Amino acid sequence: MSTIDIGINKQDREDIAEGLKRLLADSYTLYLQTHNFHWNVTGPQFRELHLMFEEHYTELAIAVDDIAERIRTLGVAAPGTYKGFAALSSIEEVEGVPAAAEMVVTLTEGHEQVVKTCREALKKAQEADDESTAALVGDRMRVHEKTAWMLRAMQ
Repeated sequence: MSTIDIGINKQDREDIAEGLKRLLADSYTLYLQTHNFHWNVTGPQFRELHLMFEEHYTELAIAVDDIAERIRTLGVAAPGTYKGFAALSSIEEVEGVPAAAEMVVTLTEGHEQVVKTCREALKKAQEADDESTAALVGDRMRVHEKTAWMLRAMQ
């Protein structure tokens, strides 16, 4: 493979990629959690939550691909295993099947955690003048902030 010369030095690319790896792990964990809740939600709000969770996990599926591809663009290998994601993720896995209301709370907290992870990754990108990563992370932050707001409104 040829040398990467995009105006960001190797050490900065690696530092940025580390933040993106954590964002990828949090996003993938939240994707899996949301998909699980989509499959297993029950109760009076079944239809509304089932459809909303599907919208959320579909959006997250696209996001994880975008984040992983940005890591690769920076010349770093993207994590891609459950074990790798578990080691990097800040989001706790849920055991069993919680009640629908608890699912909403859990997902709210998950989206809020992703926002915090975005903020950390954004700092590294901004310090290195990496506008491409900053734009990607800023877009992700906006999606997760809005989703958390909508989920909070249901509580």
